Amino acid sequence: ARLNGKIRGNPSSVPSVANRLPSEPLVVVPYDSIGHYGGTYNNLSNAPEAGTAGFMSVRHVNLVRYSDDLQTIVPMVAKGWKWNSDFTQLTFYLRKGHKWSDGAPFTAEDVKYWYDNLALNHDVIEKTKDYALVAGKRMNIVVVNAQTVRFELPAPKPGLLSHFASSFAQGFQPKHFLSKWDPKLNPNADKLAKAAGYKNGLDVLSAYFGNSDWMDTPTPMLKTPKLAGRLPADTTPTLESHIYIADSPDGRHLVANPYFFQVDTQGQQLPYINEQDEIYVRDYEVRMLKLINGEVTFKSQTLQLAMAPLLLEKQDAGNYKVQLKPEIAAPTFTFNVTSENLEKRKVFGDLRFRQAMSLAMNRDEINEVAFFGQGVPQQYVGFSPSPDFIEKKWLNHMVAFDPAKAEALLDEVGLKDVDGDGFRELPNGEKLILNLQFATQGIAGEVVELVGQQWSNVGIKSTVKEVTSDEFRSAQSSNKLDVGMWRKGLPLPIVQGNNAPFVPPFETYFFLRTGMLWAEYVDSNGSKGVKPPAYVYQMIDDINAFQSEPAGTAKSNKIGARLVENMTGNMLFIGTVLATGPIYHHNSLKNVTEFKTHSYEYYWNLPYRGTQWYLDK
Repeated sequence: ARLNGKIRGNPSSVPSVANRLPSEPLVVVPYDSIGHYGGTYNNLSNAPEAGTAGFMSVRHVNLVRYSDDLQTIVPMVAKGWKWNSDFTQLTFYLRKGHKWSDGAPFTAEDVKYWYDNLALNHDVIEKTKDYALVAGKRMNIVVVNAQTVRFELPAPKPGLLSHFASSFAQGFQPKHFLSKWDPKLNPNADKLAKAAGYKNGLDVLSAYFGNSDWMDTPTPMLKTPKLAGRLPADTTPTLESHIYIADSPDGRHLVANPYFFQVDTQGQQLPYINEQDEIYVRDYEVRMLKLINGEVTFKSQTLQLAMAPLLLEKQDAGNYKVQLKPEIAAPTFTFNVTSENLEKRKVFGDLRFRQAMSLAMNRDEINEVAFFGQGVPQQYVGFSPSPDFIEKKWLNHMVAFDPAKAEALLDEVGLKDVDGDGFRELPNGEKLILNLQFATQGIAGEVVELVGQQWSNVGIKSTVKEVTSDEFRSAQSSNKLDVGMWRKGLPLPIVQGNNAPFVPPFETYFFLRTGMLWAEYVDSNGSKGVKPPAYVYQMIDDINAFQSEPAGTAKSNKIGARLVENMTGNMLFIGTVLATGPIYHHNSLKNVTEFKTHSYEYYWNLPYRGTQWYLDK
């Protein structure tokens, strides 16, 4: 009742625990011991929507999730599911009596509402995401009854389930709460919105839900602080373990969801931890200081291997532990093949240039200096770990350090040192200076500095600048970068549910992209943008066919091998070194198990059951 009273918009009184839980709650087995209630989880992020996904994954829920073996999909919000024989119908079975954080019933209608009125609504999400489509066509969501919902697909897509198991994008939203702001569903939506000081209903819907599938969007408390108090609640009702009660440019505070659907093996409602506090620290040195002083409960996202020596040295004094675990995604570079600068576009679009820049990289040096010799140099192949259908030659493609060959290729492209200053000019005689902007959330600064120096050794001048994640993403998606750099690589099951890595611009807003004008051309059916090469269209066709086949079949493997040949052979993305990363937790945090990987790809901490963590008194 005390925590519920902090959630503005919730009814003032709450039922007994038995009446807050579904009839079949999800039983979560603690790793080590039954926990106790209380305490505040202290989180550290870079800025709003920068380095926050790892924290969100602790409280996150979806229809299903991956188990901690990172292979098995297990129930979560859905208590079960069933495919038909040809992967064109996926039925989810929900929990009777499951409630949103405000006590309203959660039903199959909330799944259908999310799909029909948010995922497909171009007033909300400008471009429908791939996972919501099958080979570009919409699905049909059928409400069988309150606890049964069926996804009817126009073609097979076995990877749809793995999407829900690994994504921040939830397959449900509270219809009872959000639909009142949609003019298509409520004729009074605009009137209600204007009474609260907003322009229209869609303006309020944006304040609550945002304009993407990203579930950690700022709440009205941060987006529209002067108006938020006039809305019926501070944030959207949730099924997650905790809900926001404060949101500012400096941080956020959350309390436990009184209607959370999980229990431990003794039937006690989870989560154990009552409150969560997140602060934003933009300065790297200050973040490190807070970590080594033991002021943080748990952290993995944004931690780079370069931080490990100091973190390990101070772990006893700081009363924390550090795990070093393998990464799935490796630092990767890409050139802007549709640069607004036409001379650069011509150069960046020349395969010989991209080959040269890969050969100019000394990956052994990168491994030794940035990764303490703990990594494996390899090329970007579109999948990580590497499935059996990938020939080893592609992992080694243009990986060997060969500056002489690199210089010869640059000469062929027409990049010559005309003025004798040691750096090459563009073929038209203009200066060529690569602006290497990077965000530490996506790539270690040490890697960028080393690569910049290695490129300068073959006559390509660059400048290096650290920016925020938001600045990098905005510049990348507005086609302003010369070179993009971020971690990249996805496991096979994730690619089966997400075609973005093989369709221009080759990822979503949050990750590494190139070919923004190619994407514009494809999306507009040729009315805008720049037409991509034929091999790009081959990849688009192949990824759609690949997603329609069960993994491991001869047909799937053949298509997968062709995807790799086109992606890696054309070197749209240049891989470096696959290494390890640190995972930090304070010793007061209990029931923390050994992680399999340091990675985003299965959605950070989601497989490791964060709701059964507790704080030692």
